Amino acid sequence: MSNAGHGPRGGTERVTADERWAAGRALRKSVPRASHGEFTPAARRPDPVAQLEAQATDRLPDLLPVRYGRMAMSPFAFLRGSATVMSTDLASTPATGLSVQLCGDAHLANFGVFASPERTLVFDVNDFDETLPGPWEWDVKRLAASFVVAGRVASLTAAQCRRIAVAATRMYRQRITAYAGMRHLDVWYDHIGVSEVLSALTAVKQRRGVRRIAAKARGKDHLRAYRKLTTAIDGQVRIADDPPIVDHVDVPDDVLHQSRAQLLRSLPHDRRHLLARYDFVDAARKVVGVGSVGTRCYIVLLIGRDDDDPLFLQVKQAQHSVLEPHLRRSKYANQGQRVVAGQQLMQSASDMFLGWTRATDGDFYWRQLWDMKGSVTLEGASTEDTELYATVCGAALARAHARSGDPIAIAGYLGNSGVFEDAVADFATAYADQNQRDYAALLDAIRVGAVPASHAV
Repeated sequence: MSNAGHGPRGGTERVTADERWAAGRALRKSVPRASHGEFTPAARRPDPVAQLEAQATDRLPDLLPVRYGRMAMSPFAFLRGSATVMSTDLASTPATGLSVQLCGDAHLANFGVFASPERTLVFDVNDFDETLPGPWEWDVKRLAASFVVAGRVASLTAAQCRRIAVAATRMYRQRITAYAGMRHLDVWYDHIGVSEVLSALTAVKQRRGVRRIAAKARGKDHLRAYRKLTTAIDGQVRIADDPPIVDHVDVPDDVLHQSRAQLLRSLPHDRRHLLARYDFVDAARKVVGVGSVGTRCYIVLLIGRDDDDPLFLQVKQAQHSVLEPHLRRSKYANQGQRVVAGQQLMQSASDMFLGWTRATDGDFYWRQLWDMKGSVTLEGASTEDTELYATVCGAALARAHARSGDPIAIAGYLGNSGVFEDAVADFATAYADQNQRDYAALLDAIRVGAVPASHAV
């Protein structure tokens, strides 16, 4: 469904906003909103551990124990690392056919605070390894399910978990409806700043918590990374080894040298000019996250005017999206470019050095390692704080979807009632049960030695 249409010069009649709204509303007949509450595991549902092992064939063998060890820490850690499992499950759920640029892994830990190029702190989706165009419902359902799974880990009651899932989905609906009434440019310029979050809070405790997150993010810059991650070797500054998390094992030469020319070509002219002023000094492998463990990830140290002018870039391997077996293949031959294009389409402000390359061992995307990045930890958070965070995540996801999809048609489908959010809360609860069973299957596989796991990192 087009979200723009064409004027007379385009040769076709323009589809009006009212017609797009009506078309979205009409989809309720073929895909009732209440149907989104359904989740029944497929009769021939693939074994979850087998799916993870299939994904592991393209990953570094020495890091697989770290990956499984991190996933075994909790049901929520398992959810984070098993996007490939949930993508298979989501592919069989009801969908309206309205497409957006999906995050593809929209769980609650993949949202956070970071600095815009203008040096203001914004809150947004911040992980795009699985991004691909697809059904908007998939992101919403994964987000809601993540809050139920995390809530259970935090010993919240079933009623509290449901309330939080409803809050996230309700805010998504409300914000999509708001974007449906906005001009395209206003949607594009909209963002969620930390100042806006603070102004929306009424509780002093909540405002203090957000300020702490913002202060921590502002202190997480390149100078701090330089102090924390480097050492002097024979008078030369180098990245300090801290195996198995940081080491110089098997770092291809083209990460440090040949890839530089490719990266520069992928950047806008002004960023290319700026980055060319820095010298590439050292590179090391760095293990990051949960779902990314085992892929090839590096950090690169660059020096500008002198040692007081450092720049750290992160280089992450981009494999095919886990959504691809269930959707159309990406139009980008380079998977790094797929990630970059999806991120720039969904985010209100993207990293100024976001670019892509192809090396001997795969496709990669580049970004700054630490640039005022901050994440929210829900450990010990109250139900009210968690519910607030859920609403902010729902708002950020709606804004991201509105940039690439048709918010008018989606809003027409969602309407003004709570039918959809109640249904998604039902789905999230059912899927949290499934996730618990899958998590138990992983623990069993680790216990019998079918998969290796390291609990030291």
